Amino acid sequence: MKPEHPALPPPHPVPRLASIVAGRRANIRGRARQFAIAVAGALLCGCSLLGGGTRERATIYAPDPRISAEPSWPTVQWQLTLSPATAARMIDSLRIAVRPTPAELQVYKGASWAKPPTQMLEDAVLRGLEDSGRIGAVARQGSGVDGDYKLVMDLRRFEADYAGKALPAATIEVNAKLLHASERGVVASRTFLGTHQAASTGIADVADAFDAALADTARQIDGWVLASGQQHEQQQPR
Repeated sequence: MKPEHPALPPPHPVPRLASIVAGRRANIRGRARQFAIAVAGALLCGCSLLGGGTRERATIYAPDPRISAEPSWPTVQWQLTLSPATAARMIDSLRIAVRPTPAELQVYKGASWAKPPTQMLEDAVLRGLEDSGRIGAVARQGSGVDGDYKLVMDLRRFEADYAGKALPAATIEVNAKLLHASERGVVASRTFLGTHQAASTGIADVADAFDAALADTARQIDGWVLASGQQHEQQQPR
């Protein structure tokens, strides 16, 4: 008979610790994968909210009124400088403001101005005086022109106002002060209001109404500046 082999020891059982560690690693990897997916989804949502997705193209409007001199405007020999116009931040915005009710101010969606309202006002007033040929010289402050008078403007309103009506009206309100450079005093002060009703509620018609209201406001200011400055000149001792 063949000699019997000695009995082999029973196999050792697989350690429970290694199995537990492997399971935990798999669980951690699974959770990390789920977390990464959740973060990616949140980022995609965030991009959509912040405009990372498809954006609506905005239409840019640029009122550019041309002003004709009134026959009553005097011809003057003095010079004028324009200080930078001031306005509240909400008013001097590229967003087009609309007031559906007296206590509510909103902006038109998908539309904006090409220039801030204060700059549009300055441009219209300056160009109107230049094109009139009724003044010795007019320029912006800091241009090197020594003005005998200075025009200071505060833009108070630049909005489409429904005022309880079916159609909005472009409404522009400006307080203007004319100062004498050497005397450092206010020669004249006045608040101007220019309005023009839009042909419809469409933003293109509203922008056209602003063009007309801006022309009307600038025309009023230009004529007042020339008349007020000339009256002050005539009152000066010779």
